[in-house]
Amino acid sequence: MMMEKNTSSENFFILLGFSNWPHLEVVLFVVILIFYLMTLTGNLFIIILSHLDSHLHTPMYFFLSNLSFLDLCYTTSSIPQLLVNLWGLEKTISYAGCMVQLYFVLALGIAECVLLVVMSYDRYAAVCRPLHYTVLMHPRFCRLLAAASWVSGFSISALHSSFTFWIPLCGHRLVDHFFCEVPALLRLSCVDTHANELILMVMSSIFVLIPLILILTSYGAIALAVLSMQSTTGLQKVFRTCGAHLMVVSLFFIPVMCIYLQPPSENSPDQGKFVALFYTVVTPSLNPLIYTLRNKDVRRAVKRLMGWEWGM
Repeated sequence: MMMEKNTSSENFFILLGFSNWPHLEVVLFVVILIFYLMTLTGNLFIIILSHLDSHLHTPMYFFLSNLSFLDLCYTTSSIPQLLVNLWGLEKTISYAGCMVQLYFVLALGIAECVLLVVMSYDRYAAVCRPLHYTVLMHPRFCRLLAAASWVSGFSISALHSSFTFWIPLCGHRLVDHFFCEVPALLRLSCVDTHANELILMVMSSIFVLIPLILILTSYGAIALAVLSMQSTTGLQKVFRTCGAHLMVVSLFFIPVMCIYLQPPSENSPDQGKFVALFYTVVTPSLNPLIYTLRNKDVRRAVKRLMGWEWGM
């Protein structure tokens, strides 16, 4: 019965979203729209600037461009649907649309976890192995690492999405969330989902906890290298680049762990919505600001692009 496929008659879901707080829907619409436009503008700015300025053709900005594109796709996989539902009376999504949304949300989320590990390795190589950096982070190897991030996300998501959508729902269509997410869909099932919850916990441990441990290990090694540095300028540059990355890691991993590292049956649906709102809306909009606000390389690139001189 666990492997019985949902019937074709169940051709839509109702995304309840924030229906319990109708007085908040207009406010949420405006706030989320602003954050979404910030996400589009900021991340497109990083992608275009990194492409146009030859001084930014480095592994760090190559991976940052990949992260920006990932954030654009990740946000767009759920936020336009949320905006439509907040503005209108109908809050439905087709069964096929829900499958596609779940697949892309999972794929892009996993890819971002892996890419953040890759970015921490790049910073480790730059700080701890500076003499071998160009060899370690050869352009071809960088492309392979970026491709591995994307491929791992989309391949693992295909497997996990299929597990989720083979669960019988017995006609249940009310999804207590603003997008199709695994924990919310598992709560619709009319059969025992302990096996699926276990799979979710294992997958989350592999693609959330292990990447986080690898990132923290990289920055532990960087911290030790920084403590032995004599140059104040070098220290400041390391803190600027690594501090920005650590902040992005925290903003992404902490809310994701709150959702995926505990069984869906123990999650509060309302709390889960606001936590998910943070990592799908707020974090992608803040990433460009965190990486560029105090970044001299970016400011110089903008000035070069506008035809100004090097003077800061």
